[in-house]
Amino acid sequence: MTTYTFTREIETYKQADVVIIGGGPTGTAAAISASRCGKKVVLLEKTAQLGGMGTIANVSVFMPIGNVTGIYRELIAEMLAESLPAGHDESIAPQYSPFLMRHYMNEKMKKEKVDVYFHCEFIGTIQEGSRIKAVIVSTREGLRAFEGATIIDCTGDARVAIEAGVPYTSGRESDGLTQPMTLMFMMQDTGKPVTPLLPEGCYDYQDVADLPQGRRLYWEQNNDGSLLVNMSRVKANGAKIEDSNYAETEALRQVFSIAYYLQKTGFENYALTHIAPQTGARETNQIVGRYTLNEQDLTSGARFRDVVAQTNYEIDIHSPDAKKTTDERRIDGYDIPYRCMVPEAFDNLLVAGRSISATHVAMSSMRVQATCYALGQAAGAAASLAIDNGCKMEDVPMDNLHGILQDQGVKFMK
Repeated sequence: MTTYTFTREIETYKQADVVIIGGGPTGTAAAISASRCGKKVVLLEKTAQLGGMGTIANVSVFMPIGNVTGIYRELIAEMLAESLPAGHDESIAPQYSPFLMRHYMNEKMKKEKVDVYFHCEFIGTIQEGSRIKAVIVSTREGLRAFEGATIIDCTGDARVAIEAGVPYTSGRESDGLTQPMTLMFMMQDTGKPVTPLLPEGCYDYQDVADLPQGRRLYWEQNNDGSLLVNMSRVKANGAKIEDSNYAETEALRQVFSIAYYLQKTGFENYALTHIAPQTGARETNQIVGRYTLNEQDLTSGARFRDVVAQTNYEIDIHSPDAKKTTDERRIDGYDIPYRCMVPEAFDNLLVAGRSISATHVAMSSMRVQATCYALGQAAGAAASLAIDNGCKMEDVPMDNLHGILQDQGVKFMK
């Protein structure tokens, strides 16, 4: 295979205390947290919208995590007040509008004085010894550098960390297969029968057993006739070129086929109104950090002194073989330690969100959006502390970090 060396001078577009790559739940929470610590924050997002899988992939329902706290609770209070639980130690699973979420996030970043840059695709890093001095991104004006005292990788795929040379794993330990990808879509009750449409090349599913997941899975919670459907399933790793190409076409084929099936089996009045512009990925890459969250931690209810997030969301593994099975196991709740976000290679880099250091089974539980908000909030506070103390990310004092999180409304269950 031919390889090339590509060298050019790239000008710095902006300098900040904290540079965050990825504007999903993790990145937005990290940005808010760091800005509230008095830091100058830049948030880089490769698409045209914030919210991550919740908006661009229409995964517009929060899974129950058992601890509605911090910035996540604030979001619920401001955008979904009717779903706000009285106490933080309760579970909620509200469905929301991805369009309103997109707008809410834009306004939230303005209020929090976060500099957001859309259409910024991460390219690489500039390193000085054990520090990352800048990240290179592709913009509408070409390649530009963003310099940061601290860097937080919230890409979901650990793209920044991997490009910088941080060791990583992908998928289940036995064969590297990841959980399958899903293209979410919405249907609307029109109040009258619609004409089902099955485009050429799609599948004519006859019963539940024929469906990609072998089950019906959807939400209709908002009393507005809006149905959110999660029923496609494509065997693919969303961090791989060929896999992603295949998933985008196959998942769309399944969406039309599923909608056609639903219109014949109980949803005769529902029209297909929105298909997410991007197929959602549940699992791609995990960094190798200073601690790896594992199945035993989940099943034993592990507690850690350096806790930064808590969840009791179930072990939830959609078959990596794309079989019509899902490994679902209830758990009571566990801590996620700060060390899972800290790679060994760099002094000023954190990796937050679903690509933290975790095994295949463990990440199936910690990957959901609400937990990512918690991890992002902790990462933003930790990055700020590292600047204030002039220390490495691994040496951030836990008592101080917990104090900041408490000041920001985070409550941990004992």
